[in-house]
Amino acid sequence: MNRVTVNLNALRHNFEVINRWMDEHGASWTAVTKVLCGYADVLSALAHIGVTSMGDSRLSNLRALKRIFPDYEGWYLRVPGPSVIEDVVRLSSVSLNSEIETIKSLEQAAAREGVKHHVIIMIELGDLREGILPGSLVKFYEAVFNLPHIEVLGIGANLGCLAGIAPNMDQLMQLVLYRELLELKFKHKLPLISAGSSATLPLLLDGRVPKGINHFRIGEALFLGTDLINGGVLPELRDDVMLLRAEIAELKEKGLAMPGDGASIAPFSPDQPGGNEEPPPGQRGYRALIGVGQLDTDIAGLTPLNPAHKIAGASSDITVVNLGDDPGGLKVGDAIEFHMNYPALLRLMNCRYITKAVEPPLEVFEASLSESSAKVSPVLECITDTVPVQGDTPAQ
Repeated sequence: MNRVTVNLNALRHNFEVINRWMDEHGASWTAVTKVLCGYADVLSALAHIGVTSMGDSRLSNLRALKRIFPDYEGWYLRVPGPSVIEDVVRLSSVSLNSEIETIKSLEQAAAREGVKHHVIIMIELGDLREGILPGSLVKFYEAVFNLPHIEVLGIGANLGCLAGIAPNMDQLMQLVLYRELLELKFKHKLPLISAGSSATLPLLLDGRVPKGINHFRIGEALFLGTDLINGGVLPELRDDVMLLRAEIAELKEKGLAMPGDGASIAPFSPDQPGGNEEPPPGQRGYRALIGVGQLDTDIAGLTPLNPAHKIAGASSDITVVNLGDDPGGLKVGDAIEFHMNYPALLRLMNCRYITKAVEPPLEVFEASLSESSAKVSPVLECITDTVPVQGDTPAQ
């Protein structure tokens, strides 16, 4: 059976390490659960280890969260479109926004629900994804900060997700200065700057994140331990939280060099990490076929745990792994384990052909937790000063 396994003890370890980093910086944080695709067992485990603020970009996943953990603090992480306004208000406490009309629609929906909805104003700082241009920030804030059913918690930015450029201290300092500008002009406190992410954790560990950056949205580091700036794994984190175990369906000694010199008609590129060196003609070795293919995931994002194993290529439903001169005792029915990068994991978790499982079983894991386990207060409870600085009217 092909399955993604989630090591709940490793997940708890990563949570506790990241939570300590946040405490040392004086920041709050939201666990980004997008990669789980609503997988209930892990969402439940997160709630039991102390996570109270979770963010997702799919309303169906937030709905799953609400069923498991009715009192959770939900963050909607995709800028809302007009068709989802009502659900955003019902299913999330906070949303990220970059359109005035959208915030006004959220205000109307919140009024109908009798609640106050919280927003972060997103600012464009170079990733060229969501965010208003800095030059329009004052007028934007003036249009929304006094809406009775909207609480502007602060400003934020998305860094590194689209353009892929690593965040830097200059960008983070810009956000600190923009908040100071708004607070001075409008005499109103903005408690949060939400710009921390897995990509900014290396800066945090190097002491290069300004104290004003006081909210982080963290997913990849929590589930994979990835150091997105330097490569490898972040200090103290584990990279074995989530692994792919793929069953061997065929294992035979075969020639390793592809026959023929004509043009390839393969529907998928044969190029794979670690499998691009063409073996010399006549070289033989053991090749294992596993029942995971391009339909299921981004095969280029898989790395066998055994460094002697190399992915030779993949079709829609089958991946071929070169095992070398010695299969190492593996046989048909055994499993080969893989690390996954974020895109590969995301597709596997969303794939209905791949089984998901937690280890140990959820009930065993929950029974092992002590009452002294760390619990993180929801972000909104960490905000103690949301009152106006000197009144709540704009300065003239």
